[in-house]
Amino acid sequence: MHSKSLQRSLAVLFAINVLNFYDRQVLGALLEPIRKEFHLSDTQLGLMGTLPILLYAVAGLPLGRLADSASRKKLMAAGVVVWASLTGIGGLATSYAMLLASRVGVFAGEAACAPAGTSWIGDLFPAGQRSRALAVFMLGVPIGGALSYAISGPVAQAWGWRAALVVAALPAVLLIPALLRLHEPPRGASEARRGAPSAAEPVRSILRIPTMWWIIASGALVNFNLYALATFFPAFLTRYHRLSVGQAGFWAGVGYALAGVLGGLAAGAWGDRVIRMRPDGRMLSASAAALVAAPAALAGTAQPAGSAALSIALIMAAYGFLNMYYGLVYSSIHDIVAPALRGTAMAIYFLAMYVCGAAFGPLLTGRLSDYLARSAAHAAGAASIGESFKAIGLHQAMYVIPLCSLGLALALYAGSRTVAADMARRNAAGPHPVLQPAS
Repeated sequence: MHSKSLQRSLAVLFAINVLNFYDRQVLGALLEPIRKEFHLSDTQLGLMGTLPILLYAVAGLPLGRLADSASRKKLMAAGVVVWASLTGIGGLATSYAMLLASRVGVFAGEAACAPAGTSWIGDLFPAGQRSRALAVFMLGVPIGGALSYAISGPVAQAWGWRAALVVAALPAVLLIPALLRLHEPPRGASEARRGAPSAAEPVRSILRIPTMWWIIASGALVNFNLYALATFFPAFLTRYHRLSVGQAGFWAGVGYALAGVLGGLAAGAWGDRVIRMRPDGRMLSASAAALVAAPAALAGTAQPAGSAALSIALIMAAYGFLNMYYGLVYSSIHDIVAPALRGTAMAIYFLAMYVCGAAFGPLLTGRLSDYLARSAAHAAGAASIGESFKAIGLHQAMYVIPLCSLGLALALYAGSRTVAADMARRNAAGPHPVLQPAS
């Protein structure tokens, strides 16, 4: 494929992933006004992340299989229509139950994006360029999150949280036609040699790869952290550091953009370089980045109330190191899985890591926040749990992030011990015919 066509395809897929995470994380900047309007606990706020994520995980597996056999372009376009429409419809919610139902539908539509998008990119770029390309695609995580905070917070402050949801849905009007104009590459098109998958038992053949288990464990840990942070970071800034909803959204957005983009670009460039030096280089680098993230997150959370600037800088530095995960680890999945099974492999990975990690990041952090708030109120002899105690509870609950970062570093290091052998087995597999996408 021509270089300009490659870059155009990657740009459109990246833009779709930006919208994916914009709409996924849009409630993060809106939690405080939603909480006050519907009189919600932090556990109920966390549940608005957990239930949609569970459906996302379940829906992802059949959609991943479709990404390996049907038109990825049509699959992604349908997903964008569903999730963007329901994001806007969420602005009509008049109760907690209605808003929760709309968010479940949003995540069901978004389940098509990552398996199809990463599989598509794997067929556009050869192994030596894939880490950088996947890192660019996954910059949709920090940039989408940054835009959702930086735009939605001020919009909510000016016109209300419902208007912010409508604004979040609008970019789909431009992105769907751009996607449908792209040329979808044949499956396995970027491979010099194409490993033969077990067509009869694709799931079992993927789960026979030892490194895949460590990658799944790491996915649960990193997404526990990232979804807890995405859900509660602006609320943490509002309650504990006393920023307004607009200020919290804006500065969280700036932090996400700077740290996330720098971390993602560094991971992409380094991942394509280090894989030429040693086969375990990508996994080892991801482990080191997670290890550095832990003390940064600890120091940022430990800052006293009112120290918003330093707290944002340190926690966002931790986020930048955690965001290096995508370019390094997702490319490692492509290193060990045959082209015709990559959509399925990503769907299996998403199913396990969302059910075991991301789904519980918001819920358990919210429950822990409520418990610690009650404990603080009880210790003070207060008759009710006021806003000051809710601030204390959320602040103390945020300490789960550095703890999970240490576990993430260990899981990635364990995966680095097996990845070389799994890559060798993948490369030794016999040739496999190129599969054409459905028209």
